[in-house]
Amino acid sequence: MSMRGARRSPTRRRLLAGGTALTLGLTALLAGNAATAATASDTTSGRGPGPAAVVFVDDFDGPAGAPVDSAKWRPDPGDNASNAELQYYTDGTQNAQLDGAGNLVITATPENAANHQCYYGTCQYTSARLNTAHTFAAEYGRVEARIKLPQGQGIWPAFWMLGTDFADVGWPASGEIDIMELVGHEPGTVHGTVHGPGYSGAEGIGSGYTLPGGASFADDFHTFAVDWTPDRLVWSVDGQVFHELTPADLGGDPWVFNKPFFMILNVAVGGHWPGPPDDTTSFPQRMVVDYVRVTTNG
Repeated sequence: MSMRGARRSPTRRRLLAGGTALTLGLTALLAGNAATAATASDTTSGRGPGPAAVVFVDDFDGPAGAPVDSAKWRPDPGDNASNAELQYYTDGTQNAQLDGAGNLVITATPENAANHQCYYGTCQYTSARLNTAHTFAAEYGRVEARIKLPQGQGIWPAFWMLGTDFADVGWPASGEIDIMELVGHEPGTVHGTVHGPGYSGAEGIGSGYTLPGGASFADDFHTFAVDWTPDRLVWSVDGQVFHELTPADLGGDPWVFNKPFFMILNVAVGGHWPGPPDDTTSFPQRMVVDYVRVTTNG
């Protein structure tokens, strides 16, 4: 199924240019690593002739209980302002670790995180958020991950990207590409969306993909990808294209996706879009990531 320019509502805001410790911390991180991002974009732009090449890959090989490779990913601890989320993202292996079988496991679990004050009070859950803001930025290519997703009311996993100029221009001018999001009460449907100036928050432009036969994304691994070229984004699940976007689909609003972006993996709990967990939600919930890969277009 393919749909162009469809708007969905409601949606969420993971990063807002506001006065929170999370935003300030990420802003400082991005500002301090602007040179790193620029260098990465020079070598991963996918522009010009040449064969396709893998420019980033993580197969998450390592012993059980080990942290992610810090040369590729770093934890992004804190809460998430202005979105009614209920989790605190920790920075150790408590909520993000290798399983010893070639996977990264991000775990969301109930915890009275009394030492972690969230925007809406004391955090009720812990989880993890990892990004490549300080290690890798891509501009064009195929960005993909093979993931088994969690499910349940209030559970919200995502694989997404944010423009590396966030520190300078803020959100939504930085742009955001959501390669995959799932709200756990709809375990068989994922969403691909963009946010930018004039089409952010509830006005983000995207479309959904639903597995046939009532299957759930929690039942098995699936490959979520964006094929990204100048002035075009194409989303797919297991090779099935379900959404395409070009500047012509923005109704005159700015296209902010011809520049470097970094990657993010996380599992949120609660939030304006999924709502909070209820008595049908089981814990812990785990997002299991087999690999993340970025390939130039050649």
